[in-house]
Amino acid sequence: MDHDAGTDAPAVLDGEGVRRRDFINIAAVSAAGVGGLTVLYPLISQMAPSADVLAESSTEVDISAIQPGQAIKTVFRKQPVFVRNLTAGEIEAANAVDAASLRDPQTLKERTKEGHENWLITMGVCTHLGCIPMGPFDGGTVLGEFGGYFCPCHGSHYDTAARVRKGPAPKNLEVPEYEFTSDTVVKIG
Repeated sequence: MDHDAGTDAPAVLDGEGVRRRDFINIAAVSAAGVGGLTVLYPLISQMAPSADVLAESSTEVDISAIQPGQAIKTVFRKQPVFVRNLTAGEIEAANAVDAASLRDPQTLKERTKEGHENWLITMGVCTHLGCIPMGPFDGGTVLGEFGGYFCPCHGSHYDTAARVRKGPAPKNLEVPEYEFTSDTVVKIG
């Protein structure tokens, strides 16, 4: 019997050793996983936008005070935005231009929202070298040969639909993403 007890004892010890080894492996892998997450979390979270960037991800503009023929400058993502209430004559003049004859062919309809064709919203950055064009908000007069905007840096002229008509600018003023949240408020971004 002593001999049997001696053979049983190593079997029991081996069984306990396997269980201990499994526990140590699981504990080590768990500790490594937690350590890895502890290292990765700050690295990944620092790539998230900061609160000031999130605050600038969109902006709302009250357009109720802008009369037909007037424009205002506002700011979106630290860049100027032009919001213009086109008159019936300006809309007619913009629609009379053959879009195919333009350097960057776009119709006024493509640059405005359906039901709000009189509201033209564009980024206020010249597409040539990034200067800020002048327009009807600068002293109240329309600048440029085509009744729209004029970039004083290199002489680009834009029409009332903010389409480039003359000068070195390669493209029309950019139309940002926007939506009308009501008849008097526009959300840009």
